[in-house]
Amino acid sequence: MRKVKIPNTYVIIAIIIVICAVATWFVPGGRYVAADDGTLSYESVDSVPQTWQVFSAVYHGFVKQAGIIVFILVVGGAFWLLNATGAVSAGISRFIGKVGKRDYLVLVSVTVLFSLAGAVFGMSEETIPFVGIVVPLVVSMGYDAVMGMLVVYVAANVGFSSAFLNPFTVGIAQGMADIPLFSGMEYRILCWALLTVLMCVFVVIYARRSKRKPESAASAVPQETPLTRRQAWILIVLLATVIMLIVGVTCLEWYMPEITGLFLMMGIVCGIIAGFPANRIAEELIAGAKDILSAALVVGFASGIIVILQDGHIVDSILHSMQDSLEGTGPLASLSAMYGIQAVINFIIPSATAKAAITIPIMAPFADLVGVSRQAMVLAFQFGDGFTNMITPTSGVLIAALAMARIPYAEWVKKAWKWVLVLLALGFILLLPTALFSIPEF
Repeated sequence: MRKVKIPNTYVIIAIIIVICAVATWFVPGGRYVAADDGTLSYESVDSVPQTWQVFSAVYHGFVKQAGIIVFILVVGGAFWLLNATGAVSAGISRFIGKVGKRDYLVLVSVTVLFSLAGAVFGMSEETIPFVGIVVPLVVSMGYDAVMGMLVVYVAANVGFSSAFLNPFTVGIAQGMADIPLFSGMEYRILCWALLTVLMCVFVVIYARRSKRKPESAASAVPQETPLTRRQAWILIVLLATVIMLIVGVTCLEWYMPEITGLFLMMGIVCGIIAGFPANRIAEELIAGAKDILSAALVVGFASGIIVILQDGHIVDSILHSMQDSLEGTGPLASLSAMYGIQAVINFIIPSATAKAAITIPIMAPFADLVGVSRQAMVLAFQFGDGFTNMITPTSGVLIAALAMARIPYAEWVKKAWKWVLVLLALGFILLLPTALFSIPEF
């Protein structure tokens, strides 16, 4: 049987742009008009069929999202420079080494650590080498390789899904939704804390059920990486950056320029502390920008979709049709539909950046029309994106992590699908208060 190959993300975006251009020839035009009291009314207008504009739309898409693209490139470069110092890897390695072999303490501690890393700076690809470090550790303690995936990869994804400071999901999605960056942090922290506690409980339950005889080979336990004084100071700078970011977005009304500058400053300061010469700092920043370039390009290309729909005067027609289809169902049903759409799309487009670029420009105004806050819409995007990442076969990070743990994909899915369903259900429960109650900034 021939294996079905998922098209490249850029191919998917190109196909969607062409489909949208074709739609401008057949879908009736329309627009929403705001009255003096702020209420919106829909009226029909002539559509503007798009042809060669499928090419110029890409240019306009890049111009439209220039701020977010710069933000992605700078933040990607800064974190690459941070990782080049080895401080984060050494800090995690030393933490694991200090905890030792006290089973439940090490398992819970590592779970919380990686969940926090996913929530604060979007640890995802970075989990791959740590799977290779932690799996031998938990195997030496008498557990299976699945436990190593749980406390590293799954824990990081739980944090990633409920992130409160992740610039690559929360930052990008909120920027595209035109709401203050990292606003609504209090409820997101609550979601992260609840999901992480439940994750720790599950880890302990799984540990009790899967405990075997520990391996006697000392070589099964990875050696602790020494943490130098310079690296300790770099970790302090990282902590200070997180504190400054929280203060800036909550008290000083920082937005993309200030936050971008803060991350750039963090990267440069960390490079200086590490003893890197100026040329090395510049090279690492460029290398990081190159590494994240694909995500930045996706934002520009995907923004061409909304440009085609807007120039064709059919975006409001689509929103009006969506509004009519959910007429009378209430905000909760609309929010649930958004959540479900994001979860399904994740199997086709596993990149959070690409999904945000494609879906948020449509979902944001739709949320306004159906009475759902844009904050709740972004949270639905986070949950829908992150939870299904744990089983989607199109996720390169998952496949690489499973290879490091030497777990066949089919075996992983047999164990993980129930966890994913539970997490999706918990995500829905945590979305309920945003639709039913008045939550500050939501």
